[in-house]
Amino acid sequence: MTDQAAEPVDLDSVTDEEQLVDDDGAQAGLDAVDEQLIAQLAGRARANGLDLTGENGLLAQLTKRVLESALEGEITDHLGYQAHDPAGRNGGNSRNGHRS
Repeated sequence: MTDQAAEPVDLDSVTDEEQLVDDDGAQAGLDAVDEQLIAQLAGRARANGLDLTGENGLLAQLTKRVLESALEGEITDHLGYQAHDPAGRNGGNSRNGHRS
């Protein structure tokens, strides 16, 4: 980790359409930007008194967001249209607008 001050990171600003892909089209692994983002998130959590682990910790929040994003992508692929797309209205298999 570095001793630099953590920059605020807005997880909501990362869209589902953004993908980490190499120039040759292969899925990219963790690179310097990813490592920096992780360091910033951990630093920000510590600075704000947020535990890294535990029920309401950073890891739990990140896990929740990753799973929700993956499930949202899965339902979009399954239904064949994006959320709020008029194409899905009044269909037999559509989004109901509720999350549990």
